[in-house]
Amino acid sequence: MAKIKITVEGYRCERCKHEWIPRTKIIEEPIICPNCKTPYWNIPKKEKKK
Repeated sequence: MAKIKITVEGYRCERCKHEWIPRTKIIEEPIICPNCKTPYWNIPKKEKKK
């Protein structure tokens, strides 16, 4: 058997840095992060001002 390299696209949460591969092949983006459950998974956290 020959070895091959397979590349799969996935997502990364900007809040908790969790990375995942979607279960379905739907083109739409996920609604929430499966780890931290935030709906803002694709928006980075803002720095707190003092």
